[in-house]
Amino acid sequence: MAVIRAVELPAGLYLVATPIGNLRDMTLRAIDVLGAVDLVLCEDTRMTGKLLQAHGIKAAKLDVYNDHSADRVRGKILEMLAHGKRIALVSDAGTPLISDPGFKLVRDAQDLGLNVTSLPGANAILTGMQLSGLPTDKFCFLGFLPPKEKARCDVLRQWADVPGTLVVYETAPRLMDSLRDMAKVLGNRPAAVTRELTKMFEEVQRDTLENLCLHYAAQGAPKGEIVIVIGPPGEKEYSDADLERLLRRALNDMSVKDAAAAVAEMTGLPKKTLYTLALSLK
Repeated sequence: MAVIRAVELPAGLYLVATPIGNLRDMTLRAIDVLGAVDLVLCEDTRMTGKLLQAHGIKAAKLDVYNDHSADRVRGKILEMLAHGKRIALVSDAGTPLISDPGFKLVRDAQDLGLNVTSLPGANAILTGMQLSGLPTDKFCFLGFLPPKEKARCDVLRQWADVPGTLVVYETAPRLMDSLRDMAKVLGNRPAAVTRELTKMFEEVQRDTLENLCLHYAAQGAPKGEIVIVIGPPGEKEYSDADLERLLRRALNDMSVKDAAAAVAEMTGLPKKTLYTLALSLK
C-alpha cells in the first residue's frame, strides 16, 4: 500500500484516472489527490469504495455522478466548486469522460472560470492498441457501437474510409454480431480482440475480422471488458511465404539493406524484422 502524502490542493475539479483492472495501476498522484479532496464523484460508490479501501484512502465523502443523476446534481456540484470545494471525478475503471459521463460538468465548470485539471493514468483504448500489433500512428476511437445491426452498420460506414486504425469498445454478448458487421462493412481487415486488460485472464486474439468471427463462433462469447482494434483500409496480413517472395524479388536487384527498406515501405512492416529475414534468404 502506498503512503498517502499530505498535499495542499486548490479548489477545483480533479479528473482522476483509476485502474482498468489491476488495482496496482494507480498513480501516486491519484492516491494523494483522492486522499485530500472534499468529495469523490463516481459511477458506483461500492466499486470506488473498494478501490479507496485497497489503497488506504479515506475520502471525506462519496457521491454518485452518472448518466441518470448528472443533470439533476450538476448545478449543486458547480456551486460547491465555486465556494472553494475540492472535488474529484472518477470512472468505475479507466479515464473519466472516455465513454463515461462528465464532459458537461467539465464544460460548465470551465465556462464559469473554475479550476479543472486531469490526472492521467490507465486507459483501455491505449492499452488495447499497444497489444494489437496494428499501426498506432493514426487512430479513431468510436466508443460503443449501437446495439442494433442497421445503426451499427451505418456508424461503421461513416468510418470505413478513414486512413487510420479504429478502436471500439464492445460487450461480450454483442461481440459476434459486431465482428460480423465489421467484416461486412469494412472488409476482411486485420484486427485484434483484446479483453480483460491488465487482469489475470488478459487475452489478445489477433487475426482477420472473418477469422475472428469463426474463432468466437467456435469458442463462444468471451467474458470480460473488450476492446476491438481494427487495422486501417488497405492494411494487409502478410504470411511468411508472402514476405519471402517479396524479399527474393527485391534481392534480385538490391542489397539486403535496400531490399528490406523497399519491402518495409510496401507492407508497413518493421524494417529491422525484414532485414533479418532478408539476411537469412541471402
